[in-house]
Amino acid sequence: MLPDLPHSYPFRLVETVLEPRDGENWRGTVRVAVSANGRAAMGEAWGSPLLLAEAIAQSALLLEGGDPEVGRTGFLAGIEGFEASRAPRAGETVEVRVRLAARFGAIVKFDGEVFCGTEPLARGSVLVRRGSPPSD
Repeated sequence: MLPDLPHSYPFRLVETVLEPRDGENWRGTVRVAVSANGRAAMGEAWGSPLLLAEAIAQSALLLEGGDPEVGRTGFLAGIEGFEASRAPRAGETVEVRVRLAARFGAIVKFDGEVFCGTEPLARGSVLVRRGSPPSD
């Protein structure tokens, strides 16, 4: 069973933790299965490879752990240096590898890589804001 993640169907992309968070080095790996009837695909491939940035963010939130209530209010706050070669296709399973890069208060930066087997699909950094968004 997966730990608490602030997303649910149809927007929950992460399926399984393959490699839990590695203490001080703070690395981890998760699996995302792509199905033709999932909201992200709705056909033969994901609608946009930018969803891989969201998969990196969800992976980071899941692996970071901590207070589930805070995790449910976490959100993707930024994308940096993101490159994708293609969107995953229905029937493929991808691995998302994340590593903690920096932390500044409630903002956490993660570097991520997405692979389908040995083929790299995407890489880049995401900023995740832990807690509720600031009010206007």
